[in-house]
Amino acid sequence: MLITFIRVLILYSFVVIAMRIMGKRQIGELQPFELVIAIMMADLAAVPMGNVGIPLLSGIIPILTLLLAQLVLSYLTLKSEKARSIICGMPTVLIENGKIIESALKKTRCNLNDLLEQLRLHNITDVSDVEFAILETCGQISVIPKSQKRALTPEDMKVPTAYEGLPITLIMDGKINYKNLAKTDLSSDWLINYFKKKGVENIKEVFFASLDSKGKIFYQLKGK
Repeated sequence: MLITFIRVLILYSFVVIAMRIMGKRQIGELQPFELVIAIMMADLAAVPMGNVGIPLLSGIIPILTLLLAQLVLSYLTLKSEKARSIICGMPTVLIENGKIIESALKKTRCNLNDLLEQLRLHNITDVSDVEFAILETCGQISVIPKSQKRALTPEDMKVPTAYEGLPITLIMDGKINYKNLAKTDLSSDWLINYFKKKGVENIKEVFFASLDSKGKIFYQLKGK
C-alpha cells in the first residue's frame, strides 16, 4: 500500500512538472497536438500507478519522450510559419462583412447552431452586425463587430484617461511580499508604520494589501 502511495505521488509530480514545462494554457486554448500529448501523458502515467509490477521507468520514459516531442513541435511552430500551418492549421473566416461563408462552415464542419451560439456568447444576436467571425486554430471563435456596433471607448469620445496599470500585492495572508515591495521603492518599516497609523499593530492581522499606480493602498483585515 505504501509503495503504491509513493509511486502515485512520484508519477503525479512528474506529470505536473511535464505539463508545467509545456506552458501555461487552459484546456480550451491547447492546440490539437498539445491536447493529444496531454491526454497520452495522463494515460501513460495511469498504467504504472495501478500496477506495481510495472517499473516506474516504463511510465516516466514515454512521458519524457512525449515532452521532448511537444517541445520540438512547439519550437518548429514558433520558428516556421509553414510548419505552424501544417501542425496547428490556419484560422478560418466564417463570417465576413455580415455574411456567413457556407464553404468555410463545411470545411471546418461547424454547424449554424454552434456559430449562432458563439455569437450570442459575444452578446451579438444579429449576424449582420458582425464584421468578422474567425475560427481560431485552438477551436475558439473570435468575433469582431462592425465599427458602428461596437461600444464607445474614451478614445472615441476624445476623453483623456490616466494610466492605471496593475496593482502590486504587498501583503497576502499576513505575510509581506518583499519582492513586490522592492518594486515600489518602499520599505517594510514604512509599511508597518502605515498600518500602525491605521490601528493595525501586527502585519499578521492583514489578510490582503495592494498598492495601485496612484499610490493608494487597498487592504482588508483578517475576519473582516
